[in-house]
Amino acid sequence: MTANDATMTGPPTAASGKPETGKIGEHAVVLGASMAGLLAARVLADAYRQVTIIERDPLPESAVDRRGVPQGRHVHGLLPRGAQILGELFPGLLADLVAGGVPVLRAPREFRFVFGGHLLCQDGEPGEPSYTPSRPFLEAHVRRRVQALRNVSIWDRCEVAGLATTPDRDRVTGARVLPVGGAEEILAADLVVDATGRGGRTPAWLTALGYAPPAEERVPVDVKYASRYLRLPAGALGDEKLVIIDAEPGRPPTGMALFEQEGDRWILTLAGYAGHHPPTGEDGFLVFARSVAPPHIFAAIRDAEPLSEIRAYRFPASLRRRYERLRAFPAGLLVIGDAMCSFNPIYGQGMTVAALQATALRDSVAGGEPDLARRFFRAAAKPVSIAWQLATGADLAVPAVTGPHPVPVRLINAYISRLQAAAAHDPVLTGQFLRVTGLLDPPARLLRPAITARVLAGNLRRPRTCPAPGGGPAVPVSTRGAPESVQRNPVP
Repeated sequence: MTANDATMTGPPTAASGKPETGKIGEHAVVLGASMAGLLAARVLADAYRQVTIIERDPLPESAVDRRGVPQGRHVHGLLPRGAQILGELFPGLLADLVAGGVPVLRAPREFRFVFGGHLLCQDGEPGEPSYTPSRPFLEAHVRRRVQALRNVSIWDRCEVAGLATTPDRDRVTGARVLPVGGAEEILAADLVVDATGRGGRTPAWLTALGYAPPAEERVPVDVKYASRYLRLPAGALGDEKLVIIDAEPGRPPTGMALFEQEGDRWILTLAGYAGHHPPTGEDGFLVFARSVAPPHIFAAIRDAEPLSEIRAYRFPASLRRRYERLRAFPAGLLVIGDAMCSFNPIYGQGMTVAALQATALRDSVAGGEPDLARRFFRAAAKPVSIAWQLATGADLAVPAVTGPHPVPVRLINAYISRLQAAAAHDPVLTGQFLRVTGLLDPPARLLRPAITARVLAGNLRRPRTCPAPGGGPAVPVSTRGAPESVQRNPVP
């Protein structure tokens, strides 16, 4: 359908027909009230006179799960860089989260990270604060702040039927919207942003309009989660408030995450690749947890009070759509969030990458409307590429994940394995590794000479042993401190 096929509706325009001073357009429409959609609306509110969010789900008033976010029932990570951006876009938000009971973690002893069988060092100086809200709690806080913006409105319970365009289809002029129980209408817009997630229909819409769809990259992972909320016995884990244990040699490709969250509760997510999936029955769930968790963590899980049923989620493949490579694209249309790239959720990158894309959008709209899509897709591709490299590289290190293993990937994965082994006793390596995986620093920081020297030194030491998860065979871990020359020259 084109702009001439139906009556156009939308917000009133200024008498001159031109945007207000400081604005690049009259109306922007965001398809989807996901985190990516809410963040897009926040930055577009500074550039457009009116912003409308269209959402299929009925949006709850409180922090509860909703159909359109099935992953919201599982562990969600807000990486440190994502928290920084949320604090910039919504001043006071992080303080409000903490006031609402969200734990904030700073000291290394509050984290238990086990990667490749190596427990990262729990000593050292406090790092960038980490926040562990549940996804519904965080989304509710962000949504309320977006709704409070005077020029933003949210239409929930509305399906998006397609796009409206000019007759020659070189520009999108609005969205075809179907309210529940109502008739289809066209919502006129200067800009439409697709934030409808992995199942977004922009590739199909482009094909229907005569454009080539974006090329896709896919890494099959076949990951399945099983999660439930728990109330752990007081003090059961000591100072530890966030536990992540990933796949390791000598064990089926399984892992777990256990986060303290608001409301004096914890969320436990068990995960497995390629058929090694966690069961959802009570007994099988505990047996699976015992096979992954260290004894003190399993004891806390076993003795915990269940607060929810066990719920499952399956993720088939990481998927990236390369919009930045398209040679032709209609004006007035953008794509953001999982509609551009959806990662294996085990790495907790989604919300932070959406926040980074929102900053790319903010910077792109500052340059005006002409050539906006090209500028935005190129800017957004930078953080997406970093997260994609980290996630797919880690996935391809798991033998159960099939796919091409080019020489550079094999070399980097071998190096990261040695870095993780050395980080078991080196707080500097641990800190730098976590800054990279938290998207605070670029991956190249792990290849700096001072870091590679510490990795080499750490792997030359004699190993000791520490208890393995579930009381199994001991896992070798280095003991001796870094050489004096390295200790005198820490990474700045």
